[in-house]
Amino acid sequence: MLLKGENMTQKYDKEFKINAVKVYLSNEKSIEKIALDLGISRASLGHWIKQYWREGERSFPGSGHVVEEELRALKRELYIVRQERDILKKAVAIFSEPRGKGTNS
Repeated sequence: MLLKGENMTQKYDKEFKINAVKVYLSNEKSIEKIALDLGISRASLGHWIKQYWREGERSFPGSGHVVEEELRALKRELYIVRQERDILKKAVAIFSEPRGKGTNS
């Protein structure tokens, strides 16, 4: 039974998941007992264990939202840097022109 304000789809970070799996692997307790001790569902722990067996420390990469946000920020920064570069190129071209151009000096 959920208490008021509890979320059915609790999110756990990579570190928590790996630590939970390692507790299971280093213990002789059942999945049910460890899940109960950690306050997670047996199904979640079982899924994490399977994923850890398949992928090891590369398990649980996350939702990808952080990568997408970082990519978007880097693209914006690249756009700004390119604009700055183009402005500097124009400034160098202007200041590199010989003095007195267009005069008979």
